[in-house]
Amino acid sequence: MSPRLIIAVALAGIVVVGAGVSWMLMQPRPAASGAGSMHPASDAARREHQEKFFSGDPERNIRGGQEMKPRW
Repeated sequence: MSPRLIIAVALAGIVVVGAGVSWMLMQPRPAASGAGSMHPASDAARREHQEKFFSGDPERNIRGGQEMKPRW
């Protein structure tokens, strides 16, 4: 084997090992408890939170609004 091939294989190995170590260190860890975990515990609480967040104002009239006109 030529010295260039050995150096190329060694550099490729170093890059692969470095990428693997970086991948393992950069993965997010799940929060066990505390202020970091803002997710509701049960499905019912999660569903209630979603409905509260995504629901609109029921008193607002959204029918018969203004026609949208393009700005040319």
